[in-house]
Amino acid sequence: MIELHDLKPSPGSTRNRRRRGIGRGTGLGKTAGRGSKGQKSRSGARAKRGFEGGQMPLHRRLPKRGFTNIFRKQIVVVNVGQLQVFRAGSSVSPDALVERGIIKKVKDGVKILGRGEVSKALKVTAHFFSQSARDKISRAGGAVEEIK
Repeated sequence: MIELHDLKPSPGSTRNRRRRGIGRGTGLGKTAGRGSKGQKSRSGARAKRGFEGGQMPLHRRLPKRGFTNIFRKQIVVVNVGQLQVFRAGSSVSPDALVERGIIKKVKDGVKILGRGEVSKALKVTAHFFSQSARDKISRAGGAVEEIK
């Protein structure tokens, strides 16, 4: 039976590590494969990301553009076709959409758009509606209610 102290790697699967800087005969003595003097021969030699040898880096040469509008409204979009998961005659509100996992979070409002088809009569409550979504919901016998 094989025991833990008997285990060893299969032949040829491991190698001895290269011992750099140990004598000229190894081929890696003296400078240890780092070439001659200079920035890259020093220990801990890593130029920081974007460093161009002292030249002004590209990300600093290019101008800044744009801004973030802190007053932007984040409206979550739901298509009419996604409302098919609800039973006929049920009430669809932003909270019901979150509960069903159709949307993750009601941010600054929910807008119902007209992509897809709805065949059930649903009472849909949301902050905004596209005209095609209104038409499709009412054509299916449902009702549309806007949250103010």
